[in-house]
Amino acid sequence: MVGFIDDQRGKHGVEPICRVLPIAPSTYYDHLAKRADPARLSDRARRDATLRREIERVWEENYKVYGVRKVWRQLVREGFSVARCTVARLMRDMDIRGIIRGKPHRTTIPDKKAPCPLDKVNREFRVPAPNMLWVSDFTYVATWTGFVYVAFVIDAYARKIVGWRVSTSAQTGFVLDALEQAVHDRRPTKAMGLVHHSDRGSQGGNNRSSQHRRSYPV
Repeated sequence: MVGFIDDQRGKHGVEPICRVLPIAPSTYYDHLAKRADPARLSDRARRDATLRREIERVWEENYKVYGVRKVWRQLVREGFSVARCTVARLMRDMDIRGIIRGKPHRTTIPDKKAPCPLDKVNREFRVPAPNMLWVSDFTYVATWTGFVYVAFVIDAYARKIVGWRVSTSAQTGFVLDALEQAVHDRRPTKAMGLVHHSDRGSQGGNNRSSQHRRSYPV
């Protein structure tokens, strides 16, 4: 966003651009001041800048194959006091990652032939009250005995998980079980007009639970 303002400020001006974008002019000017004088950055921002250089160095020195765990362990061996989650956050921000052995694993595969429900939320995931919009997805975790799949339903109002299930196979049943758990615990009413939103993934028939709207008794 700051880069866009940098590119367009000469043509449109900073204030007009900020009126359209969700950013205040003071925020933009503060960013410019910190960019010109790194001493004005917060302690965390300065430490992140240092760690980014070290993370990239370790990653480059090891042929760009190290992932979060190995980069973190190498930094600790070199005497850096840094949490693994910090390394993960910075590598994600830097868009660098390790090489994954074996065949990449995909949770869902879009089925272009399957009917696609209309987007009832128009990519707007802010709601004024609970039980108006639930979003769901599922992911996987690699273990020594194979993959474990986790389905979850999140209430968009509080970003709280309201239903979840774990399974050793990526089938529709456990995804719908997570939704039914959320319904049982929350008991949304018809007046709430609850919308359940998910992606278009179709692996294991999961398009059956793709975005739909239902009414439930109290």
